Amino acid sequence: MELVMIPDTPMPRRLPFFLALEEWLARRYPDRDFFFPWQVEPTVIIGRHQLLEQEVDTAFCRDNNIDLVRRKSGGGAVLADMNNIMFSYITTSDNVTGTFSEYTSMVANALRQLGLDASDNSRNDILIGDRKVSGNSYYHTKGRSIVHGTMLYDFDPVKMTGALTPPAVKLKSHGVGSVRSRITTIREYLPSLPLAEFRDHIVRSITDGSPLTLTPADIAEVERIELEYRSPDWLTGMDPVASLKATHRIDGAGTFTVHLKVNGGMVKDLTLTGDYLSTVDDASRLIAESLRDVPYSRHRIAEALDRLSLERIIPGLTNQEFINLIC
Repeated sequence: MELVMIPDTPMPRRLPFFLALEEWLARRYPDRDFFFPWQVEPTVIIGRHQLLEQEVDTAFCRDNNIDLVRRKSGGGAVLADMNNIMFSYITTSDNVTGTFSEYTSMVANALRQLGLDASDNSRNDILIGDRKVSGNSYYHTKGRSIVHGTMLYDFDPVKMTGALTPPAVKLKSHGVGSVRSRITTIREYLPSLPLAEFRDHIVRSITDGSPLTLTPADIAEVERIELEYRSPDWLTGMDPVASLKATHRIDGAGTFTVHLKVNGGMVKDLTLTGDYLSTVDDASRLIAESLRDVPYSRHRIAEALDRLSLERIIPGLTNQEFINLIC
């Protein structure tokens, strides 16, 4: 796997650059695997399917100069800053679930080499003991899979708890009372290991061969893609408007909020938000199309969903669990 070398700049690049770089690498080199670490000034990055105002205290972020970005992958909101390291992995694969597992296993193994009790769970976290040190998500394009996530070397508790406002149902399902109680850091276990040395260890453990060094022309192409992520419409335009709303946590799948429009007893529109992971680009749209103009009843909705098989596009979510959520 090749390491991507990004030329230094006087000021740290904004987070959308690195999301754009992932896309550019996936398109430009369809047969090569890449990995690169990166860091940014304080930024909250929310999942593709999440409601901004439900997950983030936007006023707190504005007052504390915390940037807001929406990514194209699913999963939950995270705070990235110079206290932690973000990792990106781009590989040739159509097997999203297998690729995701392969990546988290590689990172967990690198942590175990440092003597840490690290494991990757069944979904998208990497744990030390029973606490989360890394959360990850993926974005799939034809023939290519992108996995990215954060590694908490350290963190700012004031900014993290102030910026992120996860739904209460999610915290309740984990049996805890705050965001802080679920996480740990590398520094907590290895206080004498500098961040730069930790980052270099991860890179050495995962990459091999000659690195790919980006040219000025490469950077210019990436920056053109970056503009899409910096659009205000991309950040807020994904937020749905609905007449009916329900939220529920499903173990092994995530927290789901369904926004449903029903008119004259018929389903007219549906938007599914939350921290779930999907194997397709827009699972919410596929579900909405399957249920549009279907009578709002358990029986008729079940008939419509039989043709879709939700677990194929949202791992861990069965048709029956989804019916229970919207009915």
